[in-house]
Amino acid sequence: MQQKENEKKQAGFFSFIITFVFMFVTWIILSGYFEPLLLGLGVVSSLAIAWFFHDLLFAGATVQDIKVFFRFCQYAPWLILEIIKANFHLLFLVFHPRMHQLIDPHIIQFQTGLKSDIAITTLANAITLTPGTVTITANAEGGFRVHAIDRQSAQGLPGVMRDRVAHVFGENR
Repeated sequence: MQQKENEKKQAGFFSFIITFVFMFVTWIILSGYFEPLLLGLGVVSSLAIAWFFHDLLFAGATVQDIKVFFRFCQYAPWLILEIIKANFHLLFLVFHPRMHQLIDPHIIQFQTGLKSDIAITTLANAITLTPGTVTITANAEGGFRVHAIDRQSAQGLPGVMRDRVAHVFGENR
């Protein structure tokens, strides 16, 4: 019983800290001023908001959630770069004189081994965001059906994208 109470206090503390940091960063971004008085008012306002509302915004936050957030921040630029590369590949396909011969639609099926709903959803969204591929179905067991516009787009699945999502959510094999 004591352990559950300590976990609850710890979760409340982390949600308070995360809420404070989020509010203060938002304050800085929206104000754009770095004068000591205004920064002090930002700290006071952010502390007050975090004190009263931390259980609404990030209820039950844990150390693991903070790690996931930072790993996701590392994953997002990689995903954006992959989306840009896929855009150029699609541009090549569309403007190639033999476009009809290069486009070879495929529906592929694969198992990812991902367990959590958030990891499966993140991978499904990443696949769909990448031009040339669309997630048709993703089930709770980590099974995917994906439509790819050509063989090159299909070859990369699940591949590195699955590994990166698994790393973000701590589901490495």
